[in-house]
Amino acid sequence: MGHEPVNPRPVDETAEPEVRCLVAGDWRAGSGPTFPVLEPATDELLAEVGAAGDDDVDEAVAAAVAAADDMAALGPFERAALLDAVADLLDGRADALAVQLTRESGKPLGAEARPELAESADIFRLAADEIVRLGGEVLPSAEPTKRVFTFRRPLGPVAVITPWNFPLNIPAELVAAALAAGDPVVLKPSEGAPLSAGALAAAVVDAGWPAGAINLVHGDARVGSRLVSDGRLAGIAFVGGHRAAEDIVRRAGLTRTLIEASGNGPQIVCSDADVPAAAAAAVFGAHFACGQCCVATERVLVHESVHEAFVAEAARAAAGVVVGDPLDPATTLGPLHDDRVAATLTAHLDDALSRGARLVCGGGPEPDRPVERYFPVTVLDAVTPAMQVFREESFGPVVPVTVFADDAEGVELANDSELGLQAAVFTRSLGRAWSYVEQLRTGTVIVNDSVSFWETHPPFGGAGGTRSGWGRIGGRFTIEDLTDVRTAVLDVGPRALP
Repeated sequence: MGHEPVNPRPVDETAEPEVRCLVAGDWRAGSGPTFPVLEPATDELLAEVGAAGDDDVDEAVAAAVAAADDMAALGPFERAALLDAVADLLDGRADALAVQLTRESGKPLGAEARPELAESADIFRLAADEIVRLGGEVLPSAEPTKRVFTFRRPLGPVAVITPWNFPLNIPAELVAAALAAGDPVVLKPSEGAPLSAGALAAAVVDAGWPAGAINLVHGDARVGSRLVSDGRLAGIAFVGGHRAAEDIVRRAGLTRTLIEASGNGPQIVCSDADVPAAAAAAVFGAHFACGQCCVATERVLVHESVHEAFVAEAARAAAGVVVGDPLDPATTLGPLHDDRVAATLTAHLDDALSRGARLVCGGGPEPDRPVERYFPVTVLDAVTPAMQVFREESFGPVVPVTVFADDAEGVELANDSELGLQAAVFTRSLGRAWSYVEQLRTGTVIVNDSVSFWETHPPFGGAGGTRSGWGRIGGRFTIEDLTDVRTAVLDVGPRALP
């Protein structure tokens, strides 16, 4: 875990980052105050970004409104060709963009940044494939001369607000779907990682979309609040924390929203589980994206009969994770994104240990690193539901282990959360697996793989009754949420043929 870089850090592999706002095809410096973008691995300054002023935000929305007719006039096959062009541009720029992504996020270059680039391009190709197949329905009518059918139209101008943990992938998911649907976009990325969003917007412009199809505004919650309060928007798509989501929904009123908020993903390890596989999956889910994602391993619920074996296997798997400079090809776990995230993780660990949890391995930042945010995978045993590490998103590489006695208690513990995005269960029994699938209050349940298992096309989102949001992200499901279903009823008159 004390691996040191074998190569010097590259300093000239990235193009000059795009830090300007984009309004109606015009790149401009934001008229608001500037803010720094720091490299998580070193705290070096990557860029100074000008936040959007109120006029910038208002004009970006106006540009999206003005582009709505041109976007709606593009047929699905024209949109598909433009989406494919964006994908090709991302592929062609992948080497430089992957380094930029690593430097602004702290993701390991080989293990995560390059795959995120490839997946982002694939998301645009998937949207292109889906939009040419998206149709309506023909419905029966009680009236013999009536014909009823549905079709989809663009929703209209859409605000897209995204977090810092997947600075290219999440904007790609929402922007690709909106453009496929024919919706002009105003994109506001997180101020914590805005550079990849600038690169994405540049690829959309360079692909030949109409002016105003993509607009970009930078800044903090002030900018986001002004954006989502604009009544000219037809929709808002948001990915981020549930508290910010609740504020957006209050401000949006009756504007249609697509919300994917926080998760607190449980992994259940049953008495008949493949214990080494379950432990490896738990550790992967804890350290993928440094644990800073809504489908991280946040809680591990282990049957008492396999508890000791699981903890030993988890410690063994944690020892194989390579902490280091994210630009080093050997690194599989980089630094936490910022000091606020590190402080939350530290508070959760301190709270757990003070309440009786047992530290198996890890436990704090590694010494002799450029910043105090290089945390190894921490395995905690004897975690109880009263601890913060159980109740809240820790957003860090931690495997908190809680023991359960039977499946009923396993379900109860897993559902003991106000959040419900994704869960995992490890068992060799198909019947037991299906019982968990039906009872867990999460939008997705993964059987015999990590909570972090991910593909771009299935529907992903929060379960009803939780604070994890509504709507679905993934392939055609996102496009459907960003289109308007229309119904037509035709009176064909009396039959003319005898």
